Amino acid sequence: MKLLGAVALFLASCETSSAFVLPSAGLVGRQNRPSVESAFPREDLSLSLFGRFRRRGLRAKERGEGYGPPLENIGEAVGNTPMVKINERLCPEGRTIYAKCEYFNPLSSVKDRLALSIIETAEKEGKLKPGDTVIEATSGNTGIAVAMMCAQRGYKCVITMAEPFSVERRKLMRMLGASVIVTPKAGKGTGMVEKAAELAEKHGWFLCHQFETDANWKFHEETTGPEICNDLKGVNGGKFDYWVTGYGTGGTFHGAGKYIKATSPDTKIVLAEPGAANLLDSGIPTERNADGSPNGSHPAFKAHPIQGWTPDFIPLVLEKGMDLKLMDEYVPIPDGVAVQTSQDLARTQGILTGISGGATMWAAIETAKKAPEGSVVVCMLPDTGERYLSTPLFASIAADMNEEELEIAKSTPSHVLLPVSA
Repeated sequence: MKLLGAVALFLASCETSSAFVLPSAGLVGRQNRPSVESAFPREDLSLSLFGRFRRRGLRAKERGEGYGPPLENIGEAVGNTPMVKINERLCPEGRTIYAKCEYFNPLSSVKDRLALSIIETAEKEGKLKPGDTVIEATSGNTGIAVAMMCAQRGYKCVITMAEPFSVERRKLMRMLGASVIVTPKAGKGTGMVEKAAELAEKHGWFLCHQFETDANWKFHEETTGPEICNDLKGVNGGKFDYWVTGYGTGGTFHGAGKYIKATSPDTKIVLAEPGAANLLDSGIPTERNADGSPNGSHPAFKAHPIQGWTPDFIPLVLEKGMDLKLMDEYVPIPDGVAVQTSQDLARTQGILTGISGGATMWAAIETAKKAPEGSVVVCMLPDTGERYLSTPLFASIAADMNEEELEIAKSTPSHVLLPVSA
């Protein structure tokens, strides 16, 4: 199955994927399969030691070289995620878009950075000791990342999560040993935050405070921002014109944005949020408790499909970033485009990202369309599409064979699985 998945991703990224379909029958033919030579120009290929084709100027480490010495623990695998160039089937002509693929983190999302930072900071400050319980409110990715770190460190983990978020996220957290407390849909994001605070106070558990803690944005200032700038040093003299991101807690925007502004002051920072939940655009602040947590649901909030983005309050971490005047441009995300762009990334780039990644890429493409020719745009892809199997992202993706697939199956006599009639 892993081999089939890898082949599918390769084909999606090859410009010659249309050659797989025979016009007469719509069947896969061996003679029409694109070779490595047809996928890349001959002058861009060379032979490896074993006679296999490889790209000249491969920017990643040579395959077979190895990752490096074995890691001490899974936390050491967090960060140093790659950026990938988006080809012309999605990128506007005359512009360049690079996607920073945060699903290369060990638990497949940008929130691995946040969880590592919060746990390590708490340990250094003496707020966590062996046998303690860690609790946090989350839409899923932070909870998965916190559960990973607790499993590795030996802490007990309790997660509160609002009812609408995908079922696979609950299962992943429980797989990692966490207890998941599901809060009613009516309470929205503030409900799960309030429940986590109640439980922490009653039981004396360590509350992560992902929406308020400086450990969130500081880790992005120390890692995500420098990674982007360092990886671009060998490309176009390190110059990039736009950096595009959305927000969940605001940690990536605040921390990486702060570093980017200090290091590359001419780079414009573009911040996106759902058009249906335009909290920032409304100009209405979030009322807060003494610890910085929200004191209620934001009046501009409406339900939206971009899980992990824009809770029903403006996080304190985000507000502090906005106070630094980091945002140069604002992009509202219309209904439907996030899912469509995520599917387009899969089918034209071989990049499998979630709804939030689709939203960010849509904002990056729109930014590129309006940008001067030659502009370089960098955007964030926060997580993997596999985290959205039960969401609208996969609603149009069938599990059973369609008519075209059935025709392919029936084109040879053996092992044909016919649909069961009702």
